[in-house]
Amino acid sequence: MELRGVLLDLDGTLMDHDRAADAGLRAWLPSLGLEATDAEVARWIALQEPHLAAWRAGRISFAEQRRRRLRDFLGTDGSDAELDAVFAGYLAHYERGWRIYDDVADALAVIAEAGLRTAVLTNGARTQQLRKLAAIGLGHLDPVFTVDDLGVAKPHPDAFRRACSRWGLAPGEVLSVGDNHELDVLGARAAGLRAVHLDRLGGSTETARVASLTELKDHLR
Repeated sequence: MELRGVLLDLDGTLMDHDRAADAGLRAWLPSLGLEATDAEVARWIALQEPHLAAWRAGRISFAEQRRRRLRDFLGTDGSDAELDAVFAGYLAHYERGWRIYDDVADALAVIAEAGLRTAVLTNGARTQQLRKLAAIGLGHLDPVFTVDDLGVAKPHPDAFRRACSRWGLAPGEVLSVGDNHELDVLGARAAGLRAVHLDRLGGSTETARVASLTELKDHLR
């Protein structure tokens, strides 16, 4: 089946989420009376995934996963409003660090030159993810599919199937590209899409992998 579209992940693929999160966390922790040590950063990161997983599974809201992470991290049980206010402090610092990866512009040009359509599939909340895209100069990318739109998150195959259906393309006509092997590659393949692992840090054993988005050209056939 001929390739017609490229479905791109956002965090870690188009935007350098890890760097923004690290810088934001280190700027925010002192306001809580905590030292911005590697250990504290690692503790925050370790607490993130269990609550995000519960949100992706639809068991809690996006706001609630933030509150639960804060409760675990701070050892406190404040009200929702109090926790939301505390988390807003982190978000303010995190958002200042939003940056596009250097290889994105060239990659989008290569995709366009190949005559392929581009869309974004992200596990983030729609409002925040659209703000990210606008902030890094990618507000023109359309369509953008989120958990809020699809009702299911990656790596569930239905996230990819529903995105393709709304895009008007068959799964076999779409290439998924992302930095998370489980979410962006295995989930996509289970739904019938082609997939490439963006392995920016190295170490992936995936056959279909690229170290930079600039290497996508060979996979757009």
